[in-house]
Amino acid sequence: MTLLVVGASGFLGREVCRRALAGGRRVVGTYHANPLGTPGVDARRLDVTDRAAVRELVAAVRPDAVVGTPYRYDDWAVTADGAAHIAYAAAEAGARLVHLSSDALHAGRPAPYLDDDPPTPIYPYGAAKAAAETAVRAIDPSAVLVRTSLIVGEGSKQIQLCRDAIAGRATLFTDELRCPVDVTDLADAVLELVDGDHAGPLNVAGPEPVSRAGLGLLVARRFGLDPAGMKTITGAAAGVVRPTDVRLDSSRAAALLRTRLRGVTELLAA
Repeated sequence: MTLLVVGASGFLGREVCRRALAGGRRVVGTYHANPLGTPGVDARRLDVTDRAAVRELVAAVRPDAVVGTPYRYDDWAVTADGAAHIAYAAAEAGARLVHLSSDALHAGRPAPYLDDDPPTPIYPYGAAKAAAETAVRAIDPSAVLVRTSLIVGEGSKQIQLCRDAIAGRATLFTDELRCPVDVTDLADAVLELVDGDHAGPLNVAGPEPVSRAGLGLLVARRFGLDPAGMKTITGAAAGVVRPTDVRLDSSRAAALLRTRLRGVTELLAA
């Protein structure tokens, strides 16, 4: 089986490549600026905003499946248009598509979000992720849209942000609840979905909600750091418009997948 991972130089993309290679798949991975450092991956440079280039690459690789992880926080063309270009090319090639989405497309509310809850974005990145989902679903109704949360693990920028806040170099929000997921758990779940036939949105996140500040305390305990100087603030006080309580109900994924999605306390146990 040939798997094409678009965005293979990213944190999740690299792990999907590693796990896929370990499972005996042929893996082609794309990058834009930073060359891949994953042995065994057939690396190809790609600009996902170039529709013709995306179609040309997919036609040349002829993958059985595509995992699409394109995003750039402040770039609509990469996050939204890029996802549409990938979906179009994958459908044209008859390839199974697993598109990586985000809890950022929700506004936040007291009740957890179910898989089929419609997007309610309140800031530009969330709007771009919502637009990406809309395009992918219109182009390929059989595609899977994996809605996930903060991705943690070795080398995670989320863990580094917490360490920076503990050292007084960054600030963590106390009122932003998310459901962190381990990068290896998420990669294994994605590869299961590659081999399955589930279609549409699916929440794939950890079962344990935690604030960013709470995550910081868990990181402090995990690495034996003193959290006394950890800088925290509320989103309102910081004057930012971001989702607050965004808990994903991943019970459907837990029942569907063999991969166990571990909670953050277990992941960061000392």
